[in-house]
Amino acid sequence: MSHIVHDLIARGDARVVDHPAEATIRHQVEGDRNFGLPTALYGATVGGYLGFLVVVGSAFANPVLAIPMAIFVVFIIAAFGVPAVWTRLAGNASEPQTMGEFEAKGIMTNTGRLAARDATIQVLILPVLLVIWGLAVAVIAAVVA
Repeated sequence: MSHIVHDLIARGDARVVDHPAEATIRHQVEGDRNFGLPTALYGATVGGYLGFLVVVGSAFANPVLAIPMAIFVVFIIAAFGVPAVWTRLAGNASEPQTMGEFEAKGIMTNTGRLAARDATIQVLILPVLLVIWGLAVAVIAAVVA
C-alpha cells in the first residue's frame, strides 16, 4: 500500500497537503471507558465476593489459609480496581449512571435494552449465589464437625 502511494507522489499524481490548523485531531475509534452501570452495583459485587471470602475464611480458619485468602482479596481488588482507574483516565468524558438514571433508563446491551431490575439481577446473581454457597458450606462443615 505505501509503495503505491510513494509511486503516486513520485509521478506527481498525488497531492500532499498539511491539515488545517483549526482542525482538531479526532481518533477513528472513540471508546467509552465507562461500563454504564452505577458504581453501587460494582460495590455490591465486590462486597459479595469479599463476603464469600470472609465466610469461608471464618468457617475454615487456619493459618495455612492466610496467604491464599490474601491473594484472593488482592485479585478481587485488582479485578475491580484496575477498571475503576481505567474509567478515570484522561480522555474519558463519560460518567457512570446514577441510580436514578439507571432506574429510569436501564442499560443497553447487545441483545436490547434491559430494565434496571433485570440488569441488577444479572450483575448480582453470581456474588449472591457465592455468599449463599459459602454459608451453606460453613453450615455443613459446622454440622459435620
